[in-house]
Formats: sequence, C-alpha cells, structure tokens
Amino acid sequence: MEEKRRLNIFEKYLTMWVFLCIIAGIVLGRIAPGVAVRLDSFSIYQVSIPIALCLFFMMYPIMVKIDFAEVVKAGKTPKPVLLTLFINWAIKPFTMYAIATLFLGYIFRDFLSGTEIVKSGQEVELWRSYISGCILLGIAPCTAMVLLWGYLAKGNDGLTLVMVAINSLTMLVLYGPLGGFLLGVNAMPIPWQTILLSVMIYVALPLVAGYLSRQWIIKTKGIGWFRERFLHWLTPISIVALLATLVLLFSFKGEIITQHPLTILWIAIPLFIQTVFIFALGYIFARLLRLSYHDAAPSALIGASNHFEVAIATSVMLFGLSSGAALATVVGVLIEVPVMLMLVSICKKTCCNYSAADGRR
Repeated sequence: MEEKRRLNIFEKYLTMWVFLCIIAGIVLGRIAPGVAVRLDSFSIYQVSIPIALCLFFMMYPIMVKIDFAEVVKAGKTPKPVLLTLFINWAIKPFTMYAIATLFLGYIFRDFLSGTEIVKSGQEVELWRSYISGCILLGIAPCTAMVLLWGYLAKGNDGLTLVMVAINSLTMLVLYGPLGGFLLGVNAMPIPWQTILLSVMIYVALPLVAGYLSRQWIIKTKGIGWFRERFLHWLTPISIVALLATLVLLFSFKGEIITQHPLTILWIAIPLFIQTVFIFALGYIFARLLRLSYHDAAPSALIGASNHFEVAIATSVMLFGLSSGAALATVVGVLIEVPVMLMLVSICKKTCCNYSAADGRR
C-alpha cells in the first residue's frame, strides 16, 4: 500500500508555480533575448542540452523510486500496453489529422491567410503548414515526460516505464511510414538521431542512474534510510526541475508568443481538443477493460502527451526552421505542461471511479 504523505509546497500549489514560471519565462525571453538565444543554441540534433539537464533531474527521482520487481510484473500485464499501442498508433494520428483539418482548414482558415516558401522551394498556404505541424505532433507519442505525469497521478511507475520502452521501439518502426502517409510525403526524413538521443538522455540515463544508486544506497544504508531520509529529500527535485524546464521553454519562445499571439491561439485550440479527446478515450477504454486506477491513469496519459523534440526536428527538416509547421510544433510544447497537469488533476479526482474495477481483477 502506498504510504500517505503531506504535500510539499511545490506540489500543493503546483498550478500557481506553473503559471508564475510561464510568465517568468516569457518575461525573461523578452528582457534578455540574448541569454535565451544563447541557451537555446546549445543543442545536439534538436535536443536542447539545458532542457536535457532539467529533464534528467525530473526523471531521476522517479526512476530511483521504481522497484524493478514491479517492472517485471507490469511486463506480464498485456492489456494496458496493448491499449496504449492501439490509442497511439491506430487512433491518435488520424484524429489529430481530422481535428487539425477541421479547425485550421475550415473554422479558422480565414484567420490564417497567407503563404510561405518551405524548404523544398514550394509555395504552401499557411494553414496547410500548420496542419502538417499538428500531424507531426500526433504521430510522436511521449517517451519521457509521461513518467512525470504518471508519477504525479500516483499511477503504476513500473507499468509506465514498460509502456515508454515499447512505444519508443514502436516509434522507430511506424513513425516514418505513418508520417509519410498522412503528410503525403513520399520519402519523409526521420530524425533517427533525435529519437535515439532523446530516449537515451531522457529515459535510459536516469533509468540506469536510478537503478544503480537505488541498489547502492539500499545496500549501504538500508531500505529504511532510503525510504525515510533519501526519498524525503529527493521528492521536490522533480517538481523544481519541471518548473525550471518551463522557464527555459517559455524564455526560448517568448518572442514567438508575443509576435504571434492569435496564431498561437488558433493552433492551440485543436491541439487542446485532441489532447483531451485522446485522454478521455484512453481513460474510458481502461475502465471498460477493468484496469485498476494505477494502470488506467498512465495508460490514458501516455497517449495524450507528445514527443515534441522529434516533432520539431522533423518539421525543421521537412519545412524549415521558420515554417508554419515548426511554429505549430512549438505551440504543442507550450500548451503541453499546463494541459497535462489539468489531466493529472482529473485523474486524481476520479480515481474513486476505478475502485470497483480493482476488485474484479
């Protein structure tokens, strides 16, 4: 049974901290654009080094808490994994295409007039370019930050890790063909380096560090000291790293936000609807499959979130750094954290609905 604990100041007022960090990031990007640009320039294959450092400290406290006996046990439970694969690859890309086309191609089309010259030299209408960026988000399921969302929702961390590993491998196989089909691109470039490097930095490195340090600390200090002292000191680090990530992300994109506020709003609306729809679909299916809450929450959250580094890298390679598609993927980054925190809150408030399902397993 999970031990009950009082929320620390970061968790208790997380929504307020997130809002303040978003504002701080935008202000920093405006008053010190040179600092933001300089920090943003430290990247390898579209993977930002400052963001990578923050995400490592976000992931490590989660990884070190995972009992790997639970990971093995979770790997023997196929229903949540199969549900995740079905949502991520058979439903999500196509609903993203449909929702983005409906809003950006029809409802908001008059607000998105204009054309641009993309990297291939073709002239493309802006609304089509924005739809392409949304599609690239829809075919790139999250492989890192979902560990944080699952942890905050008090989900099964072992199962989340298994689903992340399987979705990472699946993305290597399906990302290119699916993206090429939906975008109508015959030879869609695949950012292999970005995919592999991000999985290594965001998942593999904190996983190995967490496993080795957990084993060493328990061996030298004992399980009691590990749980009562070490984890107590470590718990706030994930939230602090998340808040630091927000400041960096919004400082990098502060100029874009202030220059294109209405465009960002029009793009954000279909992305928000898609995220909530996919979450609701996964959460309802999990209930129908009689999953426990601890399995249902991460199963729904992993489909709702996106791997924005891969989406950004692909949009830049296909359409160019200043393209509408690249802007759409950036909007996905900007809205993801607030929206996912809202969905985590929904999970925690509705966990009681899964009590009967737990008893039937």
